[in-house]
Amino acid sequence: QVQLVESGGGLVQPGGSLRLSCVVSGLTFSEYAMSWYRQAPGKERELVARITSAGEIYYLDSVKGRFTISSDNAKNTVYLEMNSLKREDTAVYRCKAGFVHWGQGTQVTVSS
Repeated sequence: QVQLVESGGGLVQPGGSLRLSCVVSGLTFSEYAMSWYRQAPGKERELVARITSAGEIYYLDSVKGRFTISSDNAKNTVYLEMNSLKREDTAVYRCKAGFVHWGQGTQVTVSS
């Protein structure tokens, strides 16, 4: 059974930082592209960052220079380091393995 469990969300002030983690089990982690998506209330889900099994990385334009995706194959974990957070980063963040496996999500709220 494939499981993805996110953690690290919370409430942070504008300009602050958070690091999200997604621990994966039930599949060969190193063979999968890992992605972080987010969805804010009333908005469509969007791809925030992706790292492929070959180490290729993609970022949404609005997070370039502020967010960093990384993975640790030994820990079956993908991370999203988020710095200089803005109110518009507020959303539920979910990780995804490959094309079909999703985590339940973690709430990130940026507010003063």
